[in-house]
Amino acid sequence: MKISQYDIVLVNLDSTIGSEIRKTRPCVVISPDEINHNLSTIVIAPMTSTSRNYPTRVKVRHNNKDGFVVIDQVRTIDKKRIIKRFDTLHPVEIKKVKAIIKETFVD
Repeated sequence: MKISQYDIVLVNLDSTIGSEIRKTRPCVVISPDEINHNLSTIVIAPMTSTSRNYPTRVKVRHNNKDGFVVIDQVRTIDKKRIIKRFDTLHPVEIKKVKAIIKETFVD
């Protein structure tokens, strides 16, 4: 399965510790395609259907439902955790995700 940046994939996130987001859920691939296409690991941001009003959460529409990309829970996973690929974020959503990543980790 070819995985690309900003794809939404179903990932088994268990096992976790403490406040880490757990269970099998959609996640957005954050890592660039140079990593995605050449390494056995990728960087993802989990998604959730409910969210508090945190500045590190980005509202997106996936599978005809509203959800949130949880930028504050970015992690590296092995591709073996991926169950299937759903779709890709829309360009407007990608722009929002990139802005929050930059604001959170760069500025």
